[in-house]
Amino acid sequence: MDTVTIGAKGISVSLDLAVGHVAAMEVEADGRVLKPLHRAPWVGSPRETLPANLPEGTVRLSGDFLCAPFSTSDVEPAPLHGWPANSEWDVVENGAIAGGWRAAFRLRRKVMGAAVDKIFTLRDGHPFLYQEHVLSGGSGAISVAHHPMTVMQGGGRLAFSPKRVAVTPPAPLEPDPARGRFMLAYPARTADLTQFPLAAGGTTDLTDYRVEDKREDFITLVEADHGGPGWTAIARRAERDLVLVLKNPAELPVTMLWFSNGGRDYAPWSGRHLGVLGIEDGRSAIGHAASLGDSWLKHEGVPTAFALAEGRSVSFRHVIGAVPFAEAGAPADIEAATDRLRIRAPNGAVKEVPFDGEFLRIGRSVPA
Repeated sequence: MDTVTIGAKGISVSLDLAVGHVAAMEVEADGRVLKPLHRAPWVGSPRETLPANLPEGTVRLSGDFLCAPFSTSDVEPAPLHGWPANSEWDVVENGAIAGGWRAAFRLRRKVMGAAVDKIFTLRDGHPFLYQEHVLSGGSGAISVAHHPMTVMQGGGRLAFSPKRVAVTPPAPLEPDPARGRFMLAYPARTADLTQFPLAAGGTTDLTDYRVEDKREDFITLVEADHGGPGWTAIARRAERDLVLVLKNPAELPVTMLWFSNGGRDYAPWSGRHLGVLGIEDGRSAIGHAASLGDSWLKHEGVPTAFALAEGRSVSFRHVIGAVPFAEAGAPADIEAATDRLRIRAPNGAVKEVPFDGEFLRIGRSVPA
């Protein structure tokens, strides 16, 4: 695998240049090595053993990657999640900076005529990957999303910054019982994440990831107006850690959750993609055309694409991290300060970790 690995004190990150996926991320803390991101079990298998029509981004499915567009590329021809998730990137910068490391990568292809740059920053002693994507030039509009995936051997508890509503799409990912299974009702919506409707009747708690629930489910959470960073926290039971994903809600107003726990029976999934949760912070509906059209999100005032233009750049930032966490439940709250992230456990205890509180630029004006 053609990867580039960068590091700072206590953290390292590897990028698969063939598809722009984070192939590995390791955080050293309290004498342990935390590995917050998932890698599909078939990655590295001989290509001839996988379906011939599989997108390259699925062949090498790992960690996190940029989707542009998110989901179906039905405006400009490209594979699922677009060329940034399926084609080659070049290293344009890679070196030490004061107190850490910075690397920049450029997609060899263009998206809607725009050049795409990926910028990684690691800081000594910070358990976070700080990343920014910049789209320069082009025309039309593009939906975007990050696609970090974590994996849980024994399930876990989830917590979120305040959300306005949770909504499933009109149809499930796997409607054919001969190919897979799902649990949630489609379509359905609720403002209470602990009481989401089930297809079989009753409700389920979206904040409880249970390994016994074999299913493939997808749901969109819309950020509420709360003035702080958007965040998702996953307290992984067996791993005894806390995976953290943070965003600026003005840039990425939705968080799309992908529950992938043995819910697909066909290759390459074959019932072996277990305990995976995708935390897909985006500015998007499902599919490029839907993002540009009249989606339910637009009716609720949620932007679903960035406008592109020659002589103009748009950018958005995102943070992924991990810290040791032995609590039984997910955090009660997370607060970003200038140089610290404060994590309040269910029992009231507060854990502080180094954090660049200015990175996400909360409150800045974001172009349409």
